[in-house]
Amino acid sequence: MSDRGATVRDNDDTETAASAVVEASALSKSFGDVDVLNGLSFWIPDGEVTAIIGPNGSGKTTLAELVTGVESTTAGELTLHAGGERPVGYLPQDPRFQPSATVRETVAFYAALLAGETDVDAALARVGLEAAADRRTDALSGGMRRLLGIAVSLLGSPELVVLDEPTSGLDPEMTRHVYDVIAGLTERDQAVVLTTHDLSRAADADYLLVMSNGNIVSAGSPEEVLADTEAETLEDAFETAVSGRTVTAEGGDDHE
Repeated sequence: MSDRGATVRDNDDTETAASAVVEASALSKSFGDVDVLNGLSFWIPDGEVTAIIGPNGSGKTTLAELVTGVESTTAGELTLHAGGERPVGYLPQDPRFQPSATVRETVAFYAALLAGETDVDAALARVGLEAAADRRTDALSGGMRRLLGIAVSLLGSPELVVLDEPTSGLDPEMTRHVYDVIAGLTERDQAVVLTTHDLSRAADADYLLVMSNGNIVSAGSPEEVLADTEAETLEDAFETAVSGRTVTAEGGDDHE
């Protein structure tokens, strides 16, 4: 089992602090009597793309919401190593906007909430929406609505951008475009965390957190996850990782 990312305590403290944008120790989340996350200890590298993958109901969205601060932890600690006026930008799975507002008006509204000045047209061009600037948001396709959500999440140049299922339900062309935008973020030294079911796209990420039943069952680069699970493809590694193994808070393996 790769220790990198599986537990903060197994890494050198100085190295981890210098290279992590998020650190978590014994992180748990419950909704009433339902335990969603079970004592997770991990770290997320700075300046890279991290993909959180796992079956439906594994806790991916809940973990993303804890990282962004949308939800608070039930137990454990989560430390965010990001600063600025807006440390984290967030795209939820189903972004909603004022239906009567145009694309430009929507970005301008959110930009006005920040202290610094924002070039709204440049923000739209960054995600390829400049030609749709005067279109009402209720006339946008699902893919264009996601792009608008990404444009809003990038306002203020957050050091960490969290995207929850950014390409779910999109056609291949729009999916490629969204991932081209994501790839450009790390060129600006922004860290990206995304949840996804698309294992082919996850294979292009720098780092993976594989989740199952509220646990992190493997963590590391795609190559490390393959070695960890003794698999030849990420699809096989995914099946192996979620078949019953869990990573404990101390970094060891449990076999159920």
